[in-house]
Amino acid sequence: MVAARPARTTSENAWTALRYFNLYRLVLTGLFLVLIFTGNLPPPLASFDRTLFAAVGITYFLLAVIAQVFVEQRWLPRGAQVFGQMLLDIAAITVMMYASGGITSGFGMLLIVSIAGGGLLTGGRTAILFAAIASLAVLAEELYSWAFYYFPAANYTHAGFLGATFFGTAFVAYVLGQRVRESEALASQRAIDLANLAQLNEHIIQRMQAGIVALDGSGQVRTLNASAARLLGIEDDVTGRAIADVAPELVAPMQSWLRGEHGMPRSFRRVPTGAEVNAYFTGLGQGSGQGTLVFLEDAAVVRQRAQQLKLASLGRLTASIAHEVRNPLGAISHASQLLSESGERGGEDLRLTRIIRDQSERVNAIIETILQLGRREASVPQQFDLLPWLRAFMAELTEYHGLVPGDIRIDNGASALPVRMDANQLRQVLWNLCENALRYGRAAPRVAFRAGVSAATERPFLDVRDSGPGVAAELREHIFEPFFTTDSKGTGLGLYVATELCESNQASLILYENSASGCVFRINFAHPDKQQLTA
Repeated sequence: MVAARPARTTSENAWTALRYFNLYRLVLTGLFLVLIFTGNLPPPLASFDRTLFAAVGITYFLLAVIAQVFVEQRWLPRGAQVFGQMLLDIAAITVMMYASGGITSGFGMLLIVSIAGGGLLTGGRTAILFAAIASLAVLAEELYSWAFYYFPAANYTHAGFLGATFFGTAFVAYVLGQRVRESEALASQRAIDLANLAQLNEHIIQRMQAGIVALDGSGQVRTLNASAARLLGIEDDVTGRAIADVAPELVAPMQSWLRGEHGMPRSFRRVPTGAEVNAYFTGLGQGSGQGTLVFLEDAAVVRQRAQQLKLASLGRLTASIAHEVRNPLGAISHASQLLSESGERGGEDLRLTRIIRDQSERVNAIIETILQLGRREASVPQQFDLLPWLRAFMAELTEYHGLVPGDIRIDNGASALPVRMDANQLRQVLWNLCENALRYGRAAPRVAFRAGVSAATERPFLDVRDSGPGVAAELREHIFEPFFTTDSKGTGLGLYVATELCESNQASLILYENSASGCVFRINFAHPDKQQLTA
């Protein structure tokens, strides 16, 4: 996420305003300095005392430079610097006005700018104080000139109007300054609120389980949250990079959405993680080219949620099946048993009753499997070391089926392989796979396990290899469907149940290899450190 810029404080803004006001003073005094040294002072400037005007102008410039240094270094409080600079302006401009022939020179108009600036910078009654000091300075200058007969007559009327202008300017500056400070305080508070809101939004987005990627109009990444980075396998900061470079698999679904092909979510598989991801798109702004917001979801999580809903519906269905089917099935099985025990039946009748009994047992096995599927509790994934657990499972399988050495083995010698899955449900998955392997196996080893970590997906896996004849090509896409079987005594639910159990643990079961020398079924586990959703 892009961090919000910190709001400028009221104090910082006040120091900045003082800096700019002193820059105005430097420019003004610098102009006087240039005119003095070039001898191009226009009348009536310095018309009465050129030497005094030059001395005051040079001193005024030097003091303005010193004042700027004080402002930049903040060696004195801001209020004290404003007060000192205003007294400097009033004194220097009044003396330069006297050197230019008095109030009739118009030089006193510069005091209006200083009083306005001082009023905006200080506020309160200080602006009125500056106006009073400036008015007294102008009257004192006129009185001094008249007393010592430097000028023919004192112009008190002009001085009075100028003083009234000072007070009017101070009042207006006070009102405007008050409004500026109120607006500044409000803007500062709004900036704080916006910064807090931006931080809150960032926190919410980063904590969301769904991945979020914001793209600008040119397809560059503006922001993405942690879930999106995990789903896309991104570890570095990709802000400002094109989405085609960051996640090229996402370009085709986005182009499809931009062409107006709305509907089902687009799915793609990210190579670094191997996770199947669902992508949803929505526009940012009203017009085209304003940007795109992408929502990403782990397809395994979506399937897990659908699995929970499916199990709930299946539970209600199995209750109905148990009530409607098991009672008449029991009656049929009992009747066939009675017929087979009757001594009056011949060989053909006994064969038919045996068929009835066998098929009744098969239907009962299907019902039992469906009931187990419906009664199954939600998965509780836990992290454990797969290899010691697998050796214990092999010992149990060997004892149950009476296997001999060489019938079952582990092909790799890794010392540790952490996986995350419900151990009881993993046992049921492997039991179904091993039952099929033992049923169709023709040579030793009849069952072989191989565990490791995929280099492409970085996910742990477990392969179950058999030595059977393999699966016919035309049947391969149907083997995970319910009730599909090539064995007359099978229920056709073994692989289907195994697939459902894997998906409920955010794992997957696939037919990894298929040949005339046997099949390899692979269980792809979820990442051990992946955040799990609780049911």
